[in-house]
Amino acid sequence: MGRPLLPLRSALVPVMAVISGLVAGLLCWIAEGSVPRGDLAGLGAVGLAVPFFNRLLAAEAAERPGEEVRGRG
Repeated sequence: MGRPLLPLRSALVPVMAVISGLVAGLLCWIAEGSVPRGDLAGLGAVGLAVPFFNRLLAAEAAERPGEEVRGRG
């Protein structure tokens, strides 16, 4: 078997960010009753979730020996 097309971390970070954005937007829409406010809340949550999940998964990978972690600062 060859190398995967996309590393697992590169696939999980955007998926988890989009899911958290959908949940935040849905909750805001339910609370406010306004679709544009829900959209803005969801987009804001996605923007904040990407670096959060990226660091969270990078910290998890750093605990495993033998794997290189990039982008930590």
